[in-house]
Amino acid sequence: MNTKLDANRYHNLRTDADKDPPEDNSMDALSVLRDHDLSPSYPRKRILEYLMDYHNHPTVGQIYQDLVGDIPSLSKTTVYNTLKTFVERHIAEVITIEGKENRYDLYNPETHAHFKCESCGNVFDISVGMSLLSLPDLQGFEVHDHSVHFNGFCPSCLGSA
Repeated sequence: MNTKLDANRYHNLRTDADKDPPEDNSMDALSVLRDHDLSPSYPRKRILEYLMDYHNHPTVGQIYQDLVGDIPSLSKTTVYNTLKTFVERHIAEVITIEGKENRYDLYNPETHAHFKCESCGNVFDISVGMSLLSLPDLQGFEVHDHSVHFNGFCPSCLGSA
């Protein structure tokens, strides 16, 4: 069983919110589910396609609202449980911003940060050179995970101000 997605195949590091029309990722979604020993149920396939098509770091509620019209039997519990499984299998990752909302994105093993615009609310992936950081206070610690978040105004919102 694959435990991590190939970053080049399944996830391109994004530095801007999704503005293009969604691509058809139905075959990729089926491959990812099968590669991770998950049965490709219709809700799983559609939730994964949503993450592959829209690069908006959605919440459970956003995914539910956008898919319930196509899947009338869908519940928020199904979305939550599916995303939990995706996180456990390294298909998706949880992004907690400002400590109050969990958002989801395709798993990306590359070190990156997130930027949330205080005006439009969009969340952007930002490349980070971790090797350039000096963290002497972590000497003697064993770090298992890290996250870096920035808040401010994105270029689009700054340009419209």
